[in-house]
Amino acid sequence: MPLPKIDVLIPAIEKDLGTLPYVIDSVRSMVKHPIGRVLIVSPNSKRMKRLCKQKGCTFINENTVLPITKKNIHYRSTKWERSGWLYQQLLKLGGDTLSSQKFYLVIDADTVLIRPHAFRTTGGRTVFYCRKWSQPEYFKTYRKLLGQKAGSPSSFVTHYMLFERSKVRKLKKTIAARHQTTWYGAIIRSINKKKQFGFSEFETYGNFLHAHYPGTLARKPALNKSLHIKASRLSAAKRKRLSLKYRSISFHQR
Repeated sequence: MPLPKIDVLIPAIEKDLGTLPYVIDSVRSMVKHPIGRVLIVSPNSKRMKRLCKQKGCTFINENTVLPITKKNIHYRSTKWERSGWLYQQLLKLGGDTLSSQKFYLVIDADTVLIRPHAFRTTGGRTVFYCRKWSQPEYFKTYRKLLGQKAGSPSSFVTHYMLFERSKVRKLKKTIAARHQTTWYGAIIRSINKKKQFGFSEFETYGNFLHAHYPGTLARKPALNKSLHIKASRLSAAKRKRLSLKYRSISFHQR
């Protein structure tokens, strides 16, 4: 079975411009699927539009994706501000309205793939790159949203994920029906705003599939490495060395 053509969705802001070109290049070189459009979802920014033109990507103003914008989300304390972080997760779940393919790949704007990736098996299952640890609050919110315990033995939080548009729609319809409101309104209301990590789109979608479509998942270890350097400072030799042990790198200093 040939790998299906996919779109790619990357939510980004201007401070991601140091890593974003490397993320785009890595997707095009390391993802085995035929790639349709690479969608950069961002605030209205001349610099971001310029990069999209240079890289042959489609710029999408983030304010056009959902009926709400970041201004409608109030998720902060005196020590941290998470409104933009949550908004980006909702934008990823809004990708079913942006992509024209059956599947779309979401990847964080600080994560570079350093090994070839396929997100579908020859048997037609979706490959999820998983890790062993997560934030307890993600599962509390999942239970509030869907009325059942998250049952996956591993965590789906790994910086990138292949979404199937029809299943994203099913998840959102299920949440909306259960809470008698919009899916995004239910998510915002279900989060404990006193906690800094209150929701994960990856954990929620992965556990929804685990519960409702268990035979459609294949799991592989994520093997992600965090680096606290600028992406431009990673030499080709070091990248090759890291690829012997890891599949992807996340740059946490920009």
